[in-house]
Amino acid sequence: MAVASSSDVAILALGVVLAAAYLFRDSIFSSSTPKAVPVAPSKLANGHGNPRDFIAKMKQGKKRLIIFYGSQTGTAEEYAIRIAKEAKTKFGLTSLVCDPEEYDFENLDQVPEDSCVIFVMATYGEGEPTDNAVQLMENLTDSAFEFSNGQHRLEGLKYVVFGLGNRTYEHYNAIARQVDAELANMGAVRIGERGEGDDDKSMEEDYLEWKDTFWPAFAEALGVEEGQGGDTPDFAVTELESHPPEKVYLGELSARALTKTKGIHDAKNPYASPVKLSRELFQVGGDRNCVHVELDIEGSGITYQHGDHVGVWPLNPDVEVDRLLCALGLYSKKDTVINVDSLDPALAKVPFPVPSTYISVLRHYIDISAVAGRQILGALAKFAPSPDADAFMRNLTSNKDEYAAVVTNGCLKLGEVLQLAAGNDITVHPTPQNTTAWAIPFDIVISSIPRLQPRYYSISSSPKLNPTSVHVTAVVLKYESIANKLTTPRWVHGVGSNFLLNIKHAANGETAAASEGLEYVSLPAYAIEGPRGAHKAEDVYKIPVHVRRSTFRLPTNPKSPVIMVGPGTGVAPFRGFIQERVALARRTLEKNGDDALADWGQISLFYGCRKSTEDFLYKDEWPQYTAELKGKFTMHCAFSREPPYKPDGGKIYVQDLIWDDRKNVADAILNGKGYVYICGDAKAMSKAVEEVLARILGEAKGGSEADGAAEVKLMKERSRLMLDVWS
Repeated sequence: MAVASSSDVAILALGVVLAAAYLFRDSIFSSSTPKAVPVAPSKLANGHGNPRDFIAKMKQGKKRLIIFYGSQTGTAEEYAIRIAKEAKTKFGLTSLVCDPEEYDFENLDQVPEDSCVIFVMATYGEGEPTDNAVQLMENLTDSAFEFSNGQHRLEGLKYVVFGLGNRTYEHYNAIARQVDAELANMGAVRIGERGEGDDDKSMEEDYLEWKDTFWPAFAEALGVEEGQGGDTPDFAVTELESHPPEKVYLGELSARALTKTKGIHDAKNPYASPVKLSRELFQVGGDRNCVHVELDIEGSGITYQHGDHVGVWPLNPDVEVDRLLCALGLYSKKDTVINVDSLDPALAKVPFPVPSTYISVLRHYIDISAVAGRQILGALAKFAPSPDADAFMRNLTSNKDEYAAVVTNGCLKLGEVLQLAAGNDITVHPTPQNTTAWAIPFDIVISSIPRLQPRYYSISSSPKLNPTSVHVTAVVLKYESIANKLTTPRWVHGVGSNFLLNIKHAANGETAAASEGLEYVSLPAYAIEGPRGAHKAEDVYKIPVHVRRSTFRLPTNPKSPVIMVGPGTGVAPFRGFIQERVALARRTLEKNGDDALADWGQISLFYGCRKSTEDFLYKDEWPQYTAELKGKFTMHCAFSREPPYKPDGGKIYVQDLIWDDRKNVADAILNGKGYVYICGDAKAMSKAVEEVLARILGEAKGGSEADGAAEVKLMKERSRLMLDVWS
């Protein structure tokens, strides 16, 4: 081994001493005065705090109100923002409007005593919370969940609840009621009464009635006085003299659509899907329409499952766009490029991509085709072009019976109300010459009218048979308004379904047949070529869509019996269900031979329509499915307007067919542990079907209808009875 010399040792020792001196230089050479240690700035102050801590955000922004919304389609969020805006206008109080999915609730007990928590909660499905409120509800209902005080208690917390529901559903406003009960049980104190909005009648009127009593109670509880706020705008709208045309949104729904770059397609970036095929499903020449549309998703990255929903992004009809442009005095500069900035980003986000143009905003981005709300009319009255128009608007705002008779029953849109108030004729096509202009700032229009939302349809195909296309089955909404002292009955057209009808007409080179006596103004036409013509390539039209997942699914085991109830377009998802089973049957038969389906459960479809010759959807397809499923599929049809009728002459509906087949139905459910699916009208059909199921099951178990109702409830809890219904 090598031996170190004395000089090597000396050099090494010197190195150690110098290194030690360098490392401890501050201690060896510092003065006796201690050195000041700089204090690191607050992470929260630099925007780096816990982004899920709403208490810190409240304190940082000096907010006294925090509003959580449970929203599936955006409506609850809209009402949450409305409450925040009114608190600011009335009392000068600023709010934090929050998606509960983005926050933690361990410190809910730390809300300051002079503050308040407001819950705006929609009820979804079978009494379930919306997707973004699942965690919030779990925290509130779990007695083992501890807040920062180490307990499941919220003593003295001031709270408010407004619920959104639909009375035609069994679990009306269940989530709002549950939030209220859980908070009260934990010692929290509610301000005012719990509000409940009913979408089956008028959510708007329920909200207005509730807030009239809520705000006084709120002012007393928080010790504030009305009049401390101010009428401040939410947005600043600026007309741009020059801007690169390729960077202006003319109806594109996302930045990727504008720049034509690839990306994931979802609700924030819909896919412009080419229409592969479109056809009429009802008898040609009848007074009703039902369109079948096949959307090409090949190469889009979009996938779907049977039972999912497709969101179709429509646009407003040309006549309503022209009407509002004229009423706002903007027709001559409809193509002017505008930018929109939020003056309070925490409260009011710009609801659409900018910069844009006046006409693009009205056509593609805000819902000008909805019935005008009473509160909106009140905000616009001060801009009336004449004393008579002002009086007209204020009367509608203050007199809810007058509003209901004229606006609600007349199905009047905002542009039509402005025309009527100014004495204009709403039965002719609007022009600047026949429409009085109102000096309404465009920022108020943006603040007052909600974003145009997608229309959702149950997908009527299975990816097992149609992997590159999504099928839509849509009955076209058209009905007459109720006459009143200002308007005669007029045809009212649904935005989404008539948009699809327009696409079908154009794609097939058809001419829309005008109904007898129908004025031009009532025939909706749409700019279906899309922004910059992007939604038309040669003779192929495109529709912006995205897929929304659903839990409405067949049981994975084909041995389980399946009962499906879907009259009218309620049959749409069941076409997808049957296609799913047909695809599985083909593979099974190919692999295991002709007897491979022998142990499969029976599949029963109860379907109803008016007449077998008029509106029997997919009439030619069902026999083919029956043959492929080797007798495992049975279809029961009720035609309400053709024989046979009941002994008393009454019409036969799907619930009557279910009762007639009660022995097999009871056996499939009780002995076969089968699954039941209901799709369609929630107001009458769904309730009637559940009632007859309760009768059948109660009788089969040797008990009462109440026993049967308990069995129905148990089936729902175990996901053996599933509903996809609407009102």
